[in-house]
Amino acid sequence: MPTAASIPDKPLEKAYDYIVVGAGSGGCAVVRRLIEGTDATVLLIEAGQAGIAVAEIDDPTQWVGLGRGGFDWGYEYAPSPTVNDRVIGIPRGRVLGGSSAINAMLWYRGNRLDYDAWEEAGATGWCFEDVLPYFRRCEDWEGGESAYRGADGPLKISTSPNLHPVAAALLGGAAEIGIPVIDDPNGETNEGAAPSNLNVFDGMRWSSATGYLYPILGNECLTVLTASLSTSLVIENGRCVGVRHVFDGRATETRANCEVVLAAGAIDTPRLLMLSGIGDAKELRRLGISILHDLPGVGQNLQDHPLVQACVFRADGPLGPVRDNGGGTMLNWKSRADADRPDLHAFSVQGNSAVQSLRERYDTSGTVFSIGFGLMHSKSVGHLKMLSAAPLGPLEIQPNFLTERSDMEAMVAGFHTIMDLAGTTAFRGLNAGAVAPDRVLNDAEVEDFVRTGCSTFFHPCGTCKMGGDPMAVTDPRLRVHGIDGLRIADASVIPVIPTCNTHAPVTMIGERASDFLMEDS
Repeated sequence: MPTAASIPDKPLEKAYDYIVVGAGSGGCAVVRRLIEGTDATVLLIEAGQAGIAVAEIDDPTQWVGLGRGGFDWGYEYAPSPTVNDRVIGIPRGRVLGGSSAINAMLWYRGNRLDYDAWEEAGATGWCFEDVLPYFRRCEDWEGGESAYRGADGPLKISTSPNLHPVAAALLGGAAEIGIPVIDDPNGETNEGAAPSNLNVFDGMRWSSATGYLYPILGNECLTVLTASLSTSLVIENGRCVGVRHVFDGRATETRANCEVVLAAGAIDTPRLLMLSGIGDAKELRRLGISILHDLPGVGQNLQDHPLVQACVFRADGPLGPVRDNGGGTMLNWKSRADADRPDLHAFSVQGNSAVQSLRERYDTSGTVFSIGFGLMHSKSVGHLKMLSAAPLGPLEIQPNFLTERSDMEAMVAGFHTIMDLAGTTAFRGLNAGAVAPDRVLNDAEVEDFVRTGCSTFFHPCGTCKMGGDPMAVTDPRLRVHGIDGLRIADASVIPVIPTCNTHAPVTMIGERASDFLMEDS
C-alpha cells in the first residue's frame, strides 16, 4: 500500500494532452488506460484529499462512518411527501477513488437486460454483449477467468472467507422461502441469494484508486492534483480547450491539447457543465449564467435506488465482531412473478442500520441485526438544479423516490419477503423478535414504514444521459453534444439505472471511455 509520498510533487504545467476531472470509479479507469496505452501527458484533477493510508478508509468494517465525514461531499436529497418530507443524505466520495473509497465495497453488475435497455434507450453499442468484455477487463476475480468473469484486472474482487452468522442465515432463509442460492451474482444469472462480491483484498478495501491509480502514480506522463476544485470549463469556438480550477488557493486555467474528460459524478458533472454555460437555456438565464450551448437534458433524468434502512431484529445472544463490510451476503428476487428480471435487492447487516427516523419511532437499542432492502428496478425519475451560480452553491437534488405507484407496490412486496425471511428456521437462534417494526403492520402501515425508512443506495445517475434524443447530453461515444473535445465518463451518462450498485457499471464506462479516446485521437 503506497504512502502519501507516493504522489510525486510536480509543477503544474500550462497544458496537458488530456485532463480528467474527478478521480472516482470512471476517472481512475480512464487515467490508467491512457497512461498504459499512449505516451500522452495526463492531468488528473481531484477536489478532495489523497486519502492514502487512512485507517478508516482502508478498513472494510469502518465504511459507514465515512459518510458525512471529511471525505464526503455532504450532499442531500431534498424532502418530498413521498418520503414523509425527510431530508436524505447522499454520501459521495471527495477523495482519490471517489465513492469507491467510502462505499460498502460491493461489486455487482446487475442483469444483462439492464444494458440491453441502454441500447433501446438510444445508447447504441451498449448492450450486454458489448459491455461484458469491459466488465471482465476491470476484474481480478478470486474465482478466476470465465465467460462472465475476468482475472488479472486492476480491481481485486473477493467474497467473505468466513461468513458472519447473520450473513449465512440470509442464504439459508432464502432457500427456505423458495429463492435459489447461487454461487455468483455476477455469473450467468443474478436471481437468488449469494455471497456478496467485495472490493476487498487481504482484509483491506481495494478502491479504484488502489487498483487503477496507485500503480501509475510515479509515471512521468501523469500529474495528480488533489484539493483542486474545478470551477468551469474553457470553451473556445465550440471546443473545450481547458479547465479552470483552484490550485494552491488561486484560480488557475490549465489547457488540454486533445480532450477534457469529466468524471466528477452524477452531481458535479452536470453542475460543472452548467457553471460553464452548457445546459438548459432557461435554467442558465435564471442563474445569470451566459449560455454557450443549450442542452436541456443537463441535470434531468436523475435516478437512484430507494432503500429501506431497515427491518431490525433483536439478536438472541451476542453476534460477535463485525466481519467483511458488515454484511457479506445479498439477495435478488422479483416483486411479482411476471417481472422480466429481479427488481428487489436485500442484504444482511451485522448490527443496527436503521435510519434516524425509524430509531426515533422504535426501540432499536441493544444487540440487534438488520436486513436492508430496496428497489433496484425503480421507475421514479427526478432532477438536479443549481440554486446559485457559485461553484459550491446550494443545489436542489430531488430523486422523487416512490412517486411511481409501481415503485411503492414493489417495496411493499419486498417488506413482506424480508419479514418472511427473518421468520425462517435459518434465523432460529439469531432472531429474538422484530423491533422495527415491532408488530404486524396493515397495508397502510407498511407503506408508512417504507416512506419513513426510505433512504438511498447512494446510486445517483442519469443526469447527463447518453443517446440521440433531444434530452441526451452525450452521444454513445460519450462526447458531449455540440461541444468538441469534451467527454463524460461517470454515472451521469447512464440512460436507465441498472439493477445493481453503480461502482461496477461506472468503472466499465471508464474503461470504454479510454478506448474511445484512443480510437478517436
